[in-house]
Amino acid sequence: MDFCAIDFETATHEKSSACEMGICVVQDSRIIETKTWLIKPPSFPYFSRFNIGVHGITPEDVKDAPTFDEIWHEAQDMIYGSLMIAHNAGFDASVLRGCFEYYGMFTPQLNYLCSIQLAKKSWNYLPKYGLKSLAEYHSINFNHHRAGADAEVCAKISLLAFEKLFLTSNDEVHEYMKAKIKRL
Repeated sequence: MDFCAIDFETATHEKSSACEMGICVVQDSRIIETKTWLIKPPSFPYFSRFNIGVHGITPEDVKDAPTFDEIWHEAQDMIYGSLMIAHNAGFDASVLRGCFEYYGMFTPQLNYLCSIQLAKKSWNYLPKYGLKSLAEYHSINFNHHRAGADAEVCAKISLLAFEKLFLTSNDEVHEYMKAKIKRL
């Protein structure tokens, strides 16, 4: 099983306002690397108080950080050719698209899957499918609403879901989840 989990935190409601990105790379069903980047968003120095209240990232934290277009090449090398998984993937895909559009960058042809959909197929008896609820259910501790930690927990939950569903290869995942896999 090879995939990458991705997560974004944003500075404002604008989809291009990524202020942190985390990517967790899984190869042969093992987490091999998790990386986090602080990002100076286009809105800098403005950050929504609501967003700061969620993730705790402030303008001071990103004042010397690179912009999205300056770090994408490194991130792209980590996810090239992989299935991308995110928890509430519609949000993360829209942030990724928003950043590409803002910087006039080519949007890669990435397939992505939402780990909420995967969790609902794996544990259809749970009352909640938020990342925090699923982590608590599986006794996984993490620093919620920080991109690297969220991406890594998304990867761990996805691996547990694949195991529960007896999915052992990317081909099996594509076949089983084909209606849920979207294209960036």
